[in-house]
Amino acid sequence: MKRILPAFALIGALALSSCAGKGAAKIAEYQERDSTYTNVQHPDWSRNAVIYEVNLRQYSDDGKVTSFQKHLPRLKDLGVDILWMMPVHPISKQDRKGTLGSYYSVADYEAFNPEFGTIDEFKEMVKDAHGKGMKVILDWVPNHSGRDNKWVTEHPDWYETDSLGNMKGVYDWTDVYVFDYSNPEMRKGMIDAMKFWLAEVGVDGFRCDVAGEVPTDFWDEARPQLEAVKPELFMLAEASMPELQKNGFDMGYNWPMKDLFSEIAATSGQYSFKGSDGKVREFPEKHAVAIPELVAEQAKGYPKDTYLMNMVTNHDLNSWEGTEFDRLGNLTDAFAVLSYTLPGMPMIYTGQETGMNRAFQFFEKDNAPQWEPRNEYFTFYQKLNALKHSQKALAAGMEGGDLKTYKTTSPDLLAFSREKDGSEIVVMVNLGNEEKAVEWLGDKPNVSGMKDYFRDEPADLPDSLEPGEYLVMVR
Repeated sequence: MKRILPAFALIGALALSSCAGKGAAKIAEYQERDSTYTNVQHPDWSRNAVIYEVNLRQYSDDGKVTSFQKHLPRLKDLGVDILWMMPVHPISKQDRKGTLGSYYSVADYEAFNPEFGTIDEFKEMVKDAHGKGMKVILDWVPNHSGRDNKWVTEHPDWYETDSLGNMKGVYDWTDVYVFDYSNPEMRKGMIDAMKFWLAEVGVDGFRCDVAGEVPTDFWDEARPQLEAVKPELFMLAEASMPELQKNGFDMGYNWPMKDLFSEIAATSGQYSFKGSDGKVREFPEKHAVAIPELVAEQAKGYPKDTYLMNMVTNHDLNSWEGTEFDRLGNLTDAFAVLSYTLPGMPMIYTGQETGMNRAFQFFEKDNAPQWEPRNEYFTFYQKLNALKHSQKALAAGMEGGDLKTYKTTSPDLLAFSREKDGSEIVVMVNLGNEEKAVEWLGDKPNVSGMKDYFRDEPADLPDSLEPGEYLVMVR
């Protein structure tokens, strides 16, 4: 059955005269799809993009946006396409955690944190990034605000209250109050604040914190209004909820894949991070062969042409669950390769490209990573970024190649290929704790005429793989 776009989306798209021809073509394309597809029209530039999370507070010794801006040429050279800026708003002082407070306790949604500089300096950084071909998305906190946010006094009816009429927090976040999304005026205020950053500052979209705690119909309401301001909008949900990616978001977090990476690493004896109780977590036994099973499950559960963000670390993981090396051990590089070559979009966190093996403090100023000299980690991620950019098979969503797996006698070996429009890639990894002989069960990849991407030599199927060893072959 043909699907017709909602009237508000159709009207909004037709109103964008600057891209009317392209928009009309997209609308016609979407009308030909069935209801299993997402309604979100992804920007073309997002298909083979790499996203980079910027922890501005910790990025430089002074934590200023002007200091970060000096890194744009390095990040461009690294191959970054999307800069995800952790929240840049002023941080609430009431009941704040630590000395500097949490990024995610917002005091004013239309202001810039003076600790980072001025909003004009931020605008200049965004303009500079755009000039270098990079996009900028802003970390947005829609579920709750800081306890001294101006809306607390100006619009107390915008917040949820308990049985005694007191505004309330959530989880152990004692520095915030939760919004009441049953209030239409509250919704309008939130959307207007988001529009401000699109129109006045020029950001290209948002990463939305705990997006699943906000009603899905809010995102369905918000997106067409935001697209009216920024036609090539990009939205990332901090959630693994398929319904969010039907109408509201381009991409969600691939938390299940992150968890599976940790489970496989733990099964191989590589997970070493100890929690506050001094103990290493217990995980179910999982092996490499579970990865394509999860990919297939997600393909069935999510709207077609949706994106998931793959990662080996991010700000939450780094500060609260250990570094990628704590969690993944000697399998870290192999999992990083998978984050680039499995369906979805790969993410790099501040310092990941240096091999930084320490956790940032979350509520205090910490030392910046050692950016120079560039080391083997920079080269590794630079090469992975170039791979993502150059291979049509690795495009996100329906424009990328399907995953074809090849079975071996070992559950710790993963071998798969992806092919699209003449682009082909074959990936092999050993995610076990010992050398494994490669013994095929049925078909094996045809690598004749392919190149070993990291060794820059003709490709050849190996007889065995060492623990953590990976091969990427391209045609």
